[in-house]
Amino acid sequence: MWVAESHDDGKTFAAERPAWKQPTGACGCCGMAMFADTKGIVRALYRSATENVHRDIYLLTSQDHARGLVGRKLHPWEINACPMSSMAFAEGTGKVEGAWETGGQVYFADLARANAVPVSAPEEGKGRKHPRIAISSGGETLMVWTEGTGWARGGSLAWQLYDSSGKVMGEKGTKAGVPVWSSGAVVITPGGFVILY
Repeated sequence: MWVAESHDDGKTFAAERPAWKQPTGACGCCGMAMFADTKGIVRALYRSATENVHRDIYLLTSQDHARGLVGRKLHPWEINACPMSSMAFAEGTGKVEGAWETGGQVYFADLARANAVPVSAPEEGKGRKHPRIAISSGGETLMVWTEGTGWARGGSLAWQLYDSSGKVMGEKGTKAGVPVWSSGAVVITPGGFVILY
């Protein structure tokens, strides 16, 4: 992971520097995510590639506009392959949540809490990937993900609503027809959650 800073609205950038001193590597096909919350705290989620088998999820956090990033391992996973996964962020009701995949299951957690336990999608699933999240004004989280997608293969969309403490609300929803190279998205509007795919 590297950082390049601009102080002129992106016209020029300083030379890249390591984002963090720990040499975790980064999984080449997995999409990292970066987010600046309303307090100016910068967070990044990425998958490591230490010794080609430690494909763990790491969180980098900065309180000083990414000048100094502090890292911690969120979720371990040993696999000698690139899982081709992605991460997401959402902010609302005092929470900053991140979402990721580990071992074919999708998770989210409140990243503002150091001891937050990851919440998983319900039941057993096959090939769950690409989680996306949104938080309502009441603190409920809707997580959307794909199932069965892969390299040059489409699949289905699934979603689950959680209360403000991370407990499942209602039934899991599913819908077939996620095209190849696609995933879902979720946003919160004044009328409620909207899922796009």
